[in-house]
Amino acid sequence: MRLRKKDIFFETLENMADTIVQAADYFAQNITDLQNKVDEFAAEMKKYESQCDTYTHTVIKELNKTFITPLERDDIMDLITSMDDVMDGLEASASRFYMYNLLDTDEYIVQFAEILRQSAYEIQKAVHLLSQKKLLAIREYTIRLNDLENQADEVLLICTKALFETVKDPIELIKRKELYERLETTTDKCEDVANMLESIIMRNS
Repeated sequence: MRLRKKDIFFETLENMADTIVQAADYFAQNITDLQNKVDEFAAEMKKYESQCDTYTHTVIKELNKTFITPLERDDIMDLITSMDDVMDGLEASASRFYMYNLLDTDEYIVQFAEILRQSAYEIQKAVHLLSQKKLLAIREYTIRLNDLENQADEVLLICTKALFETVKDPIELIKRKELYERLETTTDKCEDVANMLESIIMRNS
């Protein structure tokens, strides 16, 4: 029996989610040891970001030539864009280590990286359920994404307070603060994916 070919939109969304997981895993695994390889780290994250750009362009191209789509056209576009924003945030965070020559990772950066890694897996699970049309089951993962974003808010409060209490060098303070905020903003982008998925559930249930 011939297997039915997977819809190009769902397939590309899944590929995007899988790549975000790979990138978040790589990010979390490597930020604790950037000595002598921070340039390699930033370059590898850029590759993941470029791959996700390719998936976004694939969706745009297919939307322009496809009359009937499995979801509302705007929903597909908004979802792939919000996922691309997550990858952009991960890559932008990685590039800060290179630009600022930040080689010493602290406990807060590690916590942000773990939150982002977990968020990536929640996005992946939700998007694969979307492909299977198991819409209501996605809610478990959107709720989890919201919880993870709240955790990141808390980490940002704690690390910013600690930063101003302990770091005396103003340049170092600026670099760390900007990186913390960039990481937290990326968790906001993960929550945007959750909100987009919730909108799709509401319109299609």
